[in-house]
Amino acid sequence: MSSNQVLLRAVEPIDLEMLYEKENNPEVWGVSNMLAPCSRYALQTFIQNVRQDIYATRQLRLMIDVLQEDGVRITVGAVDLFNFDPQNLRAEVGIIIYEPSFRRKGYATQAMRRVISYAADTLQLHQLYCSVAESNEASIALFRKAEFEVSGIKKDWRKKSQRAFENELLMQHILPVPR
Repeated sequence: MSSNQVLLRAVEPIDLEMLYEKENNPEVWGVSNMLAPCSRYALQTFIQNVRQDIYATRQLRLMIDVLQEDGVRITVGAVDLFNFDPQNLRAEVGIIIYEPSFRRKGYATQAMRRVISYAADTLQLHQLYCSVAESNEASIALFRKAEFEVSGIKKDWRKKSQRAFENELLMQHILPVPR
């Protein structure tokens, strides 16, 4: 799946070291709901056993590659469809651009457009949804740009510190009826 300079592709063995580095960054844990490091072995097993069949695994990870002006492709992030519910035709979506230097360049927006098209046209889903910390202004702006609307607020949902919590927004995008 590609769009201009953004390409979405399956996870490959070559991604192991990058995923190991990124998945073990505590700054990412806040948005990924992880609480502990991930082993290289676990990631290698995931990559080797990954099935690109969302109906079997109920999830799909796609890497976000960007084609640079010199023709070189670099991986800048990942987008996940998870909590896939084929009965109710919905899936949760999460996206991350790993390095701050690659953020705010439109890559996440292009990737979301591709994922939305895939969800609507190929999977024929009725909706995508996501959960975003109320303080994550960049993610909220990205999802709003992708036509997600806030449909609920989970009060004091995310622990920020010993005694501080923050709200989490539930955002939904109702997809067009398949043609």
